[in-house]
Amino acid sequence: MAAASADTSLKRTPLHDRHVAAGARMVPFAGWEMPVQYTGVGPEHLATRATAGIFDVSHMGEIGTSGPDAARFLQHLVSNDVDKLQTGGAQYSVLCREDGGVLDDLFTYRLGADRFLTVSNASNHDSDLAWFRRRAEGFDVEIEDAAPRYAMLAVQGPQAREIVQALADAPLPDRFTCRHRLLRGRRVLVAGTGYTGEDGVELLCDPDDAVLLWDEAVRRGAVPAGLAARDTLRLEVCYHLYGNDLMVTRGPIEAGLGWACKEDTGFIGAEAVRAVRDAGPAEKLVAFTMPSGIARQGNPVVGGGEVTSGTMSPSLQTGIGMAYVPAGRAAVGTELQIDVRGKLRPAVVSRKPLYVKP
Repeated sequence: MAAASADTSLKRTPLHDRHVAAGARMVPFAGWEMPVQYTGVGPEHLATRATAGIFDVSHMGEIGTSGPDAARFLQHLVSNDVDKLQTGGAQYSVLCREDGGVLDDLFTYRLGADRFLTVSNASNHDSDLAWFRRRAEGFDVEIEDAAPRYAMLAVQGPQAREIVQALADAPLPDRFTCRHRLLRGRRVLVAGTGYTGEDGVELLCDPDDAVLLWDEAVRRGAVPAGLAARDTLRLEVCYHLYGNDLMVTRGPIEAGLGWACKEDTGFIGAEAVRAVRDAGPAEKLVAFTMPSGIARQGNPVVGGGEVTSGTMSPSLQTGIGMAYVPAGRAAVGTELQIDVRGKLRPAVVSRKPLYVKP
């Protein structure tokens, strides 16, 4: 039986009743009541790797940016090169403070010459929106809290595109592009993005259409998957989770996200990021495997550093994780010891991504 939340202040997605009816265990997450699992983390994870999983990610936030200076404004704000983002394109970036600390990681979709939609992490949406608005002075731009206009579903896995294509009026967009499509007659922004390491799409739709799209995808074979499987999937491919692997006290170079930072654009924090890149970071975010036990966020690494994310990998059947360690101990093959509740566990720095499709 699904666990009911006693906290009536938690927000619910349009799919809440579907989750409860499917037996999902509901938990508080970033101010929302969300499904953490249905049948179990392992089955949901492996179904996504083998066929297709469907995730309710309607808790994510959306910020609309439009106007004559929209591109110039975003170029000032986010770390990647917005000028290279064509209409219908999708781009990953980070949002930094002046000192280079990471405020959030984001996906931005270019909907037109002067219209953009940026997806923020649920826990950071309000602060990101406020940051956008504070920084808009001097730009001919409008900033919209677009979150109320969207529900968001992620259909991921080898069969994900086939499932969604059966609903669509036209071919789905390629990876890292987006297009508006009619899915069962409903206008949906379909994006070739995701958080699992699998091919698939993310669907940004009217909240009133979410149940229809969910039901249609499930009927065609998409397996409902919760937050727990989403976390194990992303960790196997070493995607960052804000609040774990990314934080305001560390910068993008340390996190291995230098590829998403184009300092010549002059984004906020660019000088600080460039200084770390030029000098070399004092620590680096590494991936590791461990043959016994599971490390968790906050577990110390002997000799310096700490674990930021850790789990048992359903695909690899071993403990995996990411940790910040001194730069001199970040080379692949370096042996580590991690203090897991007072017991030292061996681990080894491993190549990213940890999981590679066979």
